[in-house]
Amino acid sequence: MNTFLRWAGSKRRILPTLLDAVPRKFNRYVEPFAGSACLFFAISPCRAVLADINEDLINAFKMLQCRVEDVVTELSRFRCNKEEYYEVRSESSATLSGAEKAARFIYLNRFCFNGLYRTNKHGLFNVPYGGLKAGSLPSADLLRSCAAALRRADVISTSFEHTLEAARCGDFVYLDPPYSISSRRVFNEYSHFSFGKNELTRLREHLVRMDKLNIFFLISYGLSREALELARGFFSRQLVVQRQIAGFANDRRRSRELLITNYRLSA
Repeated sequence: MNTFLRWAGSKRRILPTLLDAVPRKFNRYVEPFAGSACLFFAISPCRAVLADINEDLINAFKMLQCRVEDVVTELSRFRCNKEEYYEVRSESSATLSGAEKAARFIYLNRFCFNGLYRTNKHGLFNVPYGGLKAGSLPSADLLRSCAAALRRADVISTSFEHTLEAARCGDFVYLDPPYSISSRRVFNEYSHFSFGKNELTRLREHLVRMDKLNIFFLISYGLSREALELARGFFSRQLVVQRQIAGFANDRRRSRELLITNYRLSA
């Protein structure tokens, strides 16, 4: 099934390649940088852990798990136009119920610019309106299908390190971390936390540890010096992808992605 979210940096465009790279057998699916969770929804595993530091995202997942009909009802109240977008964006979510917050998050995600999630120094969502090119709101049927998949997952708001520390032998871990590439400007602040050199160093340490514990992992990362360092000693493959973040569609360029695994990929 498809994800119900748009997401900056989503790997939806290379999803067929990712699906081919997933091990045929594993006990549990683990994703510490969940984002739109497009690979999770495509696989729809029997057991999973979805984690992210974005609390609004995790709340949306949890509300779909247990209160999908409430979310569907709340989402149906919104009008799909620019004026409504800015009105909803300006309102505080502090007094909203969990289902109302989830509906607000899904609505803003659908119509914001390029599926970005960005907050100001006060933690308030501040991405501008992106227009109707993103299509309509996700259907009730899609939300119900996603809810069914999410009920087979443990959904938690926590750091990637905490999630990886809980991974065990037999798990398959998919990692799509924010890019931290010194040679080019990239958007890597998906919440009030940023992802930089120190986080990459700790991520590399976890890869080495998981490999020793026979935990399968797959990483997708922009081809760069940083990606090559992550891949050192492991299997890797390059592929070409279409960049999704640019001011105008004509300015979007193809770039190279590196898939990194601790198991051999088929040719």
